[in-house]
Amino acid sequence: MNRAEAQRRIAELRQQIRSHDHLYYVEARPEISDFDYDRLYTELKKLEEQFHDLVAPDSPTQRVSGQPLKEFKPVRHAVPMMSLDNTYNLEELREFDNRVRKLLPGEMVEYVLEPKIDGVSVTAIYENGQFIRGATRGDGTTGDDITANLKTIRAIPLTLHTPRSTPPRLLEVRGEVYMKVADFDKLNAEREKAGEPLFQNPRNTTAGSLKQLDPSIVAQRPLNAVFYAIAAGGNYKTQSEVLQALRHFELPTHQHWWLCKNIDEVILRAEELQKLESRIPFEIDGAVIKVNNLEQWKRLGTTAKAPHYAIAYKYSHEQAQTKLKDITVQVGRTGTLTPVAELEPVFLAGSTISRATLHNEEEIKRKDIRIGDIVIIEKAGQVIPAVVEVVKGKRTGKEKEFKMPKQCPVCGGPVRRDPEFVAWRCENIACPAQIKRTIVHFASRGAMDIEGVGEVLVNQLVDNKLVEDVADLYSLTVEQVAGLERMAEKSARNVVDAIAVSKNRELWRLLNGLGILHVGEGAARKLADHFHDLDKLASASPDALTQGVGVGPVMAQSIHDFFRNPRNEAVIARLKKAGVKMEQRGGERRAKSDGPFVGKMVVVTGTLSGLSREEAKETLRAAGANVTDSVSKKTDYLIVGEDAGSKLDKARALGVKTLTEKEFLEMLK
Repeated sequence: MNRAEAQRRIAELRQQIRSHDHLYYVEARPEISDFDYDRLYTELKKLEEQFHDLVAPDSPTQRVSGQPLKEFKPVRHAVPMMSLDNTYNLEELREFDNRVRKLLPGEMVEYVLEPKIDGVSVTAIYENGQFIRGATRGDGTTGDDITANLKTIRAIPLTLHTPRSTPPRLLEVRGEVYMKVADFDKLNAEREKAGEPLFQNPRNTTAGSLKQLDPSIVAQRPLNAVFYAIAAGGNYKTQSEVLQALRHFELPTHQHWWLCKNIDEVILRAEELQKLESRIPFEIDGAVIKVNNLEQWKRLGTTAKAPHYAIAYKYSHEQAQTKLKDITVQVGRTGTLTPVAELEPVFLAGSTISRATLHNEEEIKRKDIRIGDIVIIEKAGQVIPAVVEVVKGKRTGKEKEFKMPKQCPVCGGPVRRDPEFVAWRCENIACPAQIKRTIVHFASRGAMDIEGVGEVLVNQLVDNKLVEDVADLYSLTVEQVAGLERMAEKSARNVVDAIAVSKNRELWRLLNGLGILHVGEGAARKLADHFHDLDKLASASPDALTQGVGVGPVMAQSIHDFFRNPRNEAVIARLKKAGVKMEQRGGERRAKSDGPFVGKMVVVTGTLSGLSREEAKETLRAAGANVTDSVSKKTDYLIVGEDAGSKLDKARALGVKTLTEKEFLEMLK
């Protein structure tokens, strides 16, 4: 192919790829398969590699380019990115309408209702149709320049295509970056298969992804975007015109939005949207209601943080209000610092709640949570208590802002920010909090399964300086354990005997118990099946781990570093000396190569009558199944016991086949 032919073909391929991106991300009606799309992209990439001078900045192949950033530069917003006042109450929604009408006496007021996506707010700037800059909301006045990261998101066009007009000289659009629930489940399934730690939820995963300094990592995440506002460029009279203009610029917009003549229609549409919630592919937490007329916006005005012309109506689940007395910080097994809300006890969904997770520093800032606030809590997924909202109208002025500690609250050691999980970590491997949780994890059912060695006993062992690491467990005597509080000689002997029995556990249990960063139960099983021997694993290079075992590069490096840490080497040497088994012997159970569960993705939920959930999982693994903890489209079977919860609902929604315990056991036969 000569240069002229290549130029024509490159232009054709770029146009096809842009068109398919638009159909997929904006119209939500793809016309070709992922395979065919990848074929077009690969052809374009090869032609551009052959003809370097034909590469253009807005080519689909240039979405990931350049070196990782050292830091994000601050960007001051020309137009502030304001937050919205919230309500969970239809009566308060009517009060909002009354306030608007009092400020606009005798005028006709229409509203636009849009879904409130649970994502990360961003702004994108185009000059003469070319995407030049993108930033986070930050504090509303100043955000982070994340241009390189936003360029990796295929939903965001690098060049505006306006067939019927010329793009404005300057266009600034506002929107949300998010992750579809199905894409999030797929990402976690892939991480689970690779033995990497699972992400918490789509929003936090999106936030952590956008905080990455290396755009190539962001490009691997299934991020999406939607736009709903124009901050600069164009002369629009209504919000409904703005949404139509965004679509004209071929920017992704909400599929569901309504123009409402009055507040009664707003309430009707809000209830309609809530019914659609389960069918919307991304997480929403309510509706945004905006006055439609933009000229009325100016007269309605704003407070320092929120406009008077818009409000967020959040869908309420079972919730309660209580006072946030304090925010404490827990240090996890891997050193992660997690802020926890200490609450005035309140009864919610069948239990009394006195503590709730605050996830991380960014979540506290985003929700503007302060010590002394009256907060709304709910059980996330009907299980974990979480603070969802601050009742700002009840603030007294005595509330205190929270700041993450600069040193570990347990050992006083240095802490480091981990952008991957939007978290801070203690870097002192000898931190007592980490030691305690490491030992509890080592003895847990999913690891060495040492009966009697739980949190209460481990706290005493560490506090009395009887144990400083997991190897010390194997030198404990009955007399030492019996000398602890509430430990009789019989109980002490049972503990020491249980520790001795654990010396012969399977290799994967030892690997999981050692607490290698990023190595969970799934990865431990995979590593044990591949290497059969701890020494062989310890001597493996990162390349051998990624290519031979198929684990990700982050985990491979973590494993490699773990076995080269002198402290870890010393612990493993003492475990060997104590007689802890370090290899996978031939007599250990192997998975079947045929049968109804071979190669199937299976999830177990609820309480089984004939065996524990862990026993069921072990039985499935022995039958050749891949056992996971989350239901997705790839799940083949969900085994359902008594009191099954949200997993059963999700399986039904996705059409996943469910099995009773009896059906499961019959299939095994």
